Amino acid sequence: MSDKITPGLAGQVALITGASRGIGAATARHLARSGARLVLTARREAALDSLVGEIREAGGEAIAVAGDVRHAKALSDAVAAASRQFGRLDALVNNAGVIEPIGRLADTDADQWRKAVEINLLGVYHGLHAALPVMQAQGRGTIVNLSSGAATKTLEGWSAYCATKAAVLSLTRNAHAEYGEHGITVVGLSPGTVATDMQTTIRDSGINPVSRLPADAHIPADWPARAIGFLCTPAGREFAGEDFSIKTDRGRRLVGLD
Repeated sequence: MSDKITPGLAGQVALITGASRGIGAATARHLARSGARLVLTARREAALDSLVGEIREAGGEAIAVAGDVRHAKALSDAVAAASRQFGRLDALVNNAGVIEPIGRLADTDADQWRKAVEINLLGVYHGLHAALPVMQAQGRGTIVNLSSGAATKTLEGWSAYCATKAAVLSLTRNAHAEYGEHGITVVGLSPGTVATDMQTTIRDSGINPVSRLPADAHIPADWPARAIGFLCTPAGREFAGEDFSIKTDRGRRLVGLD
C-alpha cells in the first residue's frame, strides 16, 4: 500500500459509496491520509465500522453510515450526515458496483440483471440526486463516478455490467452539462482491471479474455484510489464530463503513478 498523499485534499469532506472493501476502502484510506474527512457508506456495517476505527486510530476523521445505494434514502441520509457532522460536502465518490450476473444474455437471471441496474446505475443516480443540491448551494464540489472500459467496449458475458457502465458514462456527461457551470466537477474514472474480490468472480467465470488474464495483470486498488484523489483536486476539472483513464501514460503521469 502506498503512503503517498494527494496535496490539496486536507479539510475536504468526501462521501464514498461501496467503502467497505476494494477500491472504496483503498480510496477511504488514501483520502484520509491526505487529510480529508470522510463519510463512508456500504451494506456491510461491521466492515465499515472496522475501517472507520482504523482511520481514526491513524489520526483521521471518518464516520460510517450503513446503507444500500439501491435505495434513495440511503444516499440522502449519508449526505445529511456529512452536512450534520462536517458542515459541508466537497466530494462524492460513486464507487459501489457489481459485476454479476455474468453469462450470455439468454442464460442470465432477470432478477440479478435488475439488481445490477439498481446498484450500478440507480445507485449513481441516487448519489447525484442527493449531493448536487448541497454542492450547488456551496458553489463547488466534485463527483467521481467509477466507470470502466466496459462502458465503451463489448465483453461477452458482461451484458449487465457493460450496459450499466455505458449508462453511467452518459449520466456523467449529462450531469456535467447541467451542473458544470455551477462550479461542480462531474467526472468518471476508468481504472482498468483492479486486483479486488471482483476479479475472483471474473476469473472463475472463464467467459471472456478478461477472465483469463494472469493475476499480475491487475493493478493494485491503491492506484485508482490515488486517481480519485487527483480528480478531487482542481486539476480534475480538465476531465469533467468524461472518463479519466489511468490506462494511458499521461493519465498515470498526472496521478503520479509513473
